[in-house]
This record gives sequence, structure tokens and C-alpha cells, in this order.
Amino acid sequence: MTRPPGAGPAGARTISTTQVQLARHVVNDIAVHQAVGVIYGMAGLGKTFAVRTTVAALPPVGKRKVPVCAISFPSRPTMRLVADLLLQELSGHQPSRNNNRFTLTGALVKELARQPRLLVVDEAQRLSEECIDLLRYLHDHDETRFGLLYVGGNGCWEVLKSQPMLRSRIWRRQEFTALPPDEVPTVMRGYHPMYADADDDLLSYVDERFAHGIWRNWALFSSTAALLAQRTGRTRIDMEIVNNTFALHGGDDG
Repeated sequence: MTRPPGAGPAGARTISTTQVQLARHVVNDIAVHQAVGVIYGMAGLGKTFAVRTTVAALPPVGKRKVPVCAISFPSRPTMRLVADLLLQELSGHQPSRNNNRFTLTGALVKELARQPRLLVVDEAQRLSEECIDLLRYLHDHDETRFGLLYVGGNGCWEVLKSQPMLRSRIWRRQEFTALPPDEVPTVMRGYHPMYADADDDLLSYVDERFAHGIWRNWALFSSTAALLAQRTGRTRIDMEIVNNTFALHGGDDG
């Protein structure tokens, strides 16, 4: 099966950075305590990947595994659309033009009261204040039982913190940031075998000119570099491969 470039090359390893480890605590705490949390940061930093891998490995609460509903909405949806899509995801409800937002909200309360679960809303920056307030209403309802985790890019935290009623309910908050430059060489040598013998200067050069500490950039760069190495019979990265990789990506960003 062909790997998408954004997943990195074959042989790439999952690196448990400090931010990934912290995200595990956030997800686990929100799931177990049915609280509200947010993980946010600019695109490409690995937020969604960290949440997905943690959700997949959530330990049981008591004798049962916590059901997880992960959903993302289109940009700037209406409150009715959010309610309709969420109900479809949770219960298999079929969309109907005859159901208004209030009918759908009532059905959501009943569904979310049925059993404890974790609701993960990805790309949360797409939601308006009104839509986020709908989710707050559902979580605050006396009958519902679920943890609510927002995962979002630029603008997500700004929306949440601008409203005191929303901000005051956030129990766990984590901002993902770019990998610090001084950590890049060590982290990347663990990321893929082709970097194992690369010196600090070469890896720092790639980061400074192209990747900027962003995981998605490193994955894209590494996918191309691995192909070039394979085509030339090499197993290690060198300056020639770096420069040719830059060229195939339209030049570096330095």
C-alpha cells in the first residue's frame, strides 16, 4: 500500500516527544473525568496524530473501554448542521430537513445520556462561538455524560478564551509548538534510519531552511529524501540529497 507523503517514508518511527506525552495526559484526563479540554496550535505540529494514537490506546475505565466519537465539521457550520452531523455520527440518525435545531438538540441530550463517552472535535477553529456554545450546553446538561476535547489550529483558543462561559470550563489546555531547533538533530536521528549518522549541522540546515520544527514539513521532506536515496542506492542522507529534495519542493523557504 502506497504511503501518503504526509505520513513520512516507510521506516519512520513515532517519536514520543514531551508534547506527545503531555497530550496523552490531557486526553486521558478528559476521558476519565468527563471534563472539557483543548489541544491547539498551528497546522502541521502533530496535534491530530497525537490525539488519535492516544485515543486508540485509552485504558478501560472500570471494566469497559470508553467509547470515542471523533468528528470534524465543515467551515463555519450552522448550529443546526452541527447538531445534525453530531447526531448522525453518534447514533446513525439519518438527516432530515423536517428536524429543527431544537428537536436535534433534544435527541442529542438523550443520546449523550445513554453512556459515558469521549467526544473529540477536530478542526475546532472552524466553529463559531454559537456552535461551541451548543457543545457547551450539551456538556453542561444534567443528563449527559461525556468528556469534550477540542483539537484545533489557529484561532481555536482565541474563540474559546474570548467567552468567559467557555473559558471557565476548560480543565486541560495544551498548546502544541514547533520543535525547538536545539532538539531537532537528536529527534530526527530517532525518526528515520537515513538520519542516523547525519551530523547536527546538516539536520539543523534542513530545519532552518525548510522544516522549521514542523512535523508535517519534516514528513514531506523525508518522504522525498527517502525516494531520492533509494533511487541512487544510498541509505543515508547527504547534502546532495538535501539540495535535490529542496529543488523538488520548489526550493527551500530560507
